[in-house]
Amino acid sequence: MNSAYGLALCLATFFPSAVPVSADQVRPRPYAALKQVLDAVEGFDSWPKRAEPGYLLQAPHRGDGIRVASHFKGQTLGIVTQSSGARFDTITNAQATAPLSLVMGPDGQGLAVAYHNGFGTNAAFPIGPDGFAVISGRGEGALAILFDHDQRATGFLAHSDYADPLGTRPARRGAIEVVFMSREGHVLARIEAGLEQGITALGFETASGAPEIAGLVILNTDPGGIAVDDILFARAPMVGKMQHPAQNWRTDSWHAGSGTIAFLHARKTSQNLPRQP
Repeated sequence: MNSAYGLALCLATFFPSAVPVSADQVRPRPYAALKQVLDAVEGFDSWPKRAEPGYLLQAPHRGDGIRVASHFKGQTLGIVTQSSGARFDTITNAQATAPLSLVMGPDGQGLAVAYHNGFGTNAAFPIGPDGFAVISGRGEGALAILFDHDQRATGFLAHSDYADPLGTRPARRGAIEVVFMSREGHVLARIEAGLEQGITALGFETASGAPEIAGLVILNTDPGGIAVDDILFARAPMVGKMQHPAQNWRTDSWHAGSGTIAFLHARKTSQNLPRQP
């Protein structure tokens, strides 16, 4: 299978200067502002409501102008194992095959859709290495979005760990990494952001203002995993460039102060997991 996990093993430690974050072609933009100008929202509401764990998808979710699965053909996925023992999907090779196309995870992994109490609506759960059958696998996986038409801006809501009113859990926050892809399978940018407890709204746009984003992959290292809802995009092909006040593009969408960026900052082992055809 072209999306097979490899066999490499690597160890990463805290080296802030080594964080591989490039935002040359894509930058944050307030989700609320994008909601005013983009005409489509994918909320997974075509599925009948079913409580978690919900529906385990055997094929990509199809919406009007959008499809959602695990990752893209040609990419190599691996596992991040934290010191706590929590395991998450990661990408060890983000380059995809042209034209950009979706791939589902192996049996028991990939993507689930369920009613999410935090959102109060249906949401997508990326299934991680522990699999659909156990709670530790729900939300720890990779989630890929493919648009029918290239986008100049997009956004989504991510729900991370629930509130802990009794204070019985460690006050740990995970992070999200978003990998933006061109139609030819090239990486446009990789952007990391911290997660709030509960709902974090994230929005992004191309630096040029032109439609260049064909798809994206969402990765996370949240202790409780994430669910994704209300994906913003433009249903019709876009022409021209998005106009906005340049001084406002970072407001409300970048949560760098809200938690530790854990992909390369925390000591962890990144190990590739063999995939089954």
